[in-house]
Amino acid sequence: MHRLFVAIRPPEAIRDLLIDAMGDSPELRWVQDDNLHLTLRFIGEVERPLADDIALSLSRIRSEAFELRLTGVGMFEQRSGGALWAGVQPREPVAALAAKVERACVGAGLEPERRAFHPHVTLARWNRREAAAAQAFLERNRALASESFAVDRFILYESRLSRHGPHYEEVADYPLLERRLPNRRKRL
Repeated sequence: MHRLFVAIRPPEAIRDLLIDAMGDSPELRWVQDDNLHLTLRFIGEVERPLADDIALSLSRIRSEAFELRLTGVGMFEQRSGGALWAGVQPREPVAALAAKVERACVGAGLEPERRAFHPHVTLARWNRREAAAAQAFLERNRALASESFAVDRFILYESRLSRHGPHYEEVADYPLLERRLPNRRKRL
């Protein structure tokens, strides 16, 4: 079985900004630099033939490159704890890419995703004992923002779980098309 997901990997400068924001709360379970990503579609465990079909279906996606920027932080809460995340804007191009990834996955044989797409980069996980640290992080980093960064590819990852946490391995890389600028004619 292969545990897969599709994601965007932020560039090093953006990951550095996120790592710098993380450094002040040792109580929280921070995501390591190697694992920082923006999930487009969690696939889960699949057998090799379906994994191959998914990889092939993803290779057929045609989408233009776009730019994103980090904008603020937030949290997902559950009864036992939750996750801290950094948001991204603009939402439209990343949501359009996620929709294409979703169609490719369903076309390859997966069940449709039932959860709404919320573009973000997960930063940390916490349990109820660390709720105060999670709230303090949100207060300190409310205005977290970055310059725009180019998104020129997406990646199919395999997640391998261990007692030291997850390890993500790149399975396939899918480049996006260069953005086309409008044709401008010279005036004679």
